[in-house]
Amino acid sequence: MTADAAPWTATVLTLFPAMFPGPLGLSLAGRALERGLWALEAVDIRGFATDRHRTVDDAPFGGGPGMVMRPDVLDAALEAHAAEGRPTLYLSPRGRVLDQAFARELAAGPGVTLLCGRYEGVDQRVLDHRAVQEVSIGDYVLSGGELAALVLIDAAVRLLPGVMGNAETADEESFSRGLLEYPHYTRPAEWMGRSVPEVLISGHHENVRAWRLAEAERITRDRRPDLWARYQAEKAATDMPRRRAKRAASATTEG
Repeated sequence: MTADAAPWTATVLTLFPAMFPGPLGLSLAGRALERGLWALEAVDIRGFATDRHRTVDDAPFGGGPGMVMRPDVLDAALEAHAAEGRPTLYLSPRGRVLDQAFARELAAGPGVTLLCGRYEGVDQRVLDHRAVQEVSIGDYVLSGGELAALVLIDAAVRLLPGVMGNAETADEESFSRGLLEYPHYTRPAEWMGRSVPEVLISGHHENVRAWRLAEAERITRDRRPDLWARYQAEKAATDMPRRRAKRAASATTEG
């Protein structure tokens, strides 16, 4: 980030602004926030209600339990705080699943505007009108979008330049290469009758790298068959041009 460039910014539209920064004010994200590497704005949606009771919800058309957040109130909040170039995301179990690739995509941009729903959700018309993208952090239901927003912001912020002390760390983490992460060990070398794998104390860096890759592949194959199948397909697609080039070079040599 240059001296005159705006930091990566997360604007969160919520009924509970006191939930922020929460854990984002601690550890890596918190230190980066203090250093100005990113910015956070928590906006109270109730500030855009037009009645004296600051009403933000109403009963659903068609009947049923719960309440629905009003489109007029949400639209006013989005009109005031949506920023050019920043995607507007609604945290919802119906949305695109947040993964490491999407986190990288968000971190590469100028920031995000996040809409946190409550009650039974938000009026569909405001999502359609504002072309809001729905994003999910998993196949379960939370009481509101705030916890999901914290997860999404943390996943993106830790990828911003200067946030992590060692840039190589991000490349070694789970999902960065489409694999789960390999096991980690530290001192003492012997503990409760269990030893650190010999290769890790051998001092042979190439063997260590090979062991870590093999372990990452083994764990992914055993625990996440879906990730393993995707990894295998991507690896095959990457290796195919190399094999073709090798065959072509061999044919030219033989000719």
